[in-house]
Amino acid sequence: MKIFPRPEDVIALTPNNPFDRYPDGRPRIPDDLIERLKLVTTEEAWGTMRKHGYEYQFVGNWLRTHPDQILVGRALPCIMMPLRPDLQAVVEAQGKEEGRIGGQNSWVIDELQMSDVLVVDLFGKVKDGTFVGDNLSTSVRKRTRAGAVIDGGIRDFQGISELTDVTFFHRGMDPTAIKNVTLTGVNMPTRIGEVTVLPGDAVLGTPTGVIFIPPHLIQEVVERSEDIRVRDQFGKMRLAEGKYTPGEIDRAWSEEIEADYQQWLAAGGSGD
Repeated sequence: MKIFPRPEDVIALTPNNPFDRYPDGRPRIPDDLIERLKLVTTEEAWGTMRKHGYEYQFVGNWLRTHPDQILVGRALPCIMMPLRPDLQAVVEAQGKEEGRIGGQNSWVIDELQMSDVLVVDLFGKVKDGTFVGDNLSTSVRKRTRAGAVIDGGIRDFQGISELTDVTFFHRGMDPTAIKNVTLTGVNMPTRIGEVTVLPGDAVLGTPTGVIFIPPHLIQEVVERSEDIRVRDQFGKMRLAEGKYTPGEIDRAWSEEIEADYQQWLAAGGSGD
């Protein structure tokens, strides 16, 4: 068993990826799509994915270290399990053979790239389940300028809250350090709540919660959201003008309204 799978194994796990890949095999969603994702709402992303049969991609009820920030990036998922001594010995031996340094949570952080989001299945553990404190969070911030989704705890909240360009979604805070857990997989299918996360998924964290978007759907999610925003702008403008009623705008548009919208777009979206 390899805790860190071979690149070819990650590639085989994500065959629908339309983009380039990292050396570890993870899909590398282009930076411009990651940036545009910041304006997408949870509901817009969920609606597009549900249309394609992805109905279990959202997890809610999180605590957040920086409530004013939206979290976007590419998932680097990992799995922690309750300590079992014989398994722990196997994992530690493998880490030593591969030259890994520090605690097993540090092994994962060492793999992060810019715009990655660390995604941790820590089975909801908070006491003795604090995956990061302010030191490791500083490393996450330096490496990603994004943050993490931790189905477990954090510590040193005061220090973490002072960090910029990063946000952590988590289940709770505790002064204890992480212990009695073992890292069993990185860049493997990972469960967060009722979601299955794959390496390279786009991560969108908002005040509503966290949604995970497969790479092959990210283009449609972003473009659909942008279309909705422009249509909303047009609809509100026409409502303010009194040209249409709310009942006409807040439903599938008639051919007349659609033609009006297309004419408005052709004119630069600046009015008649």
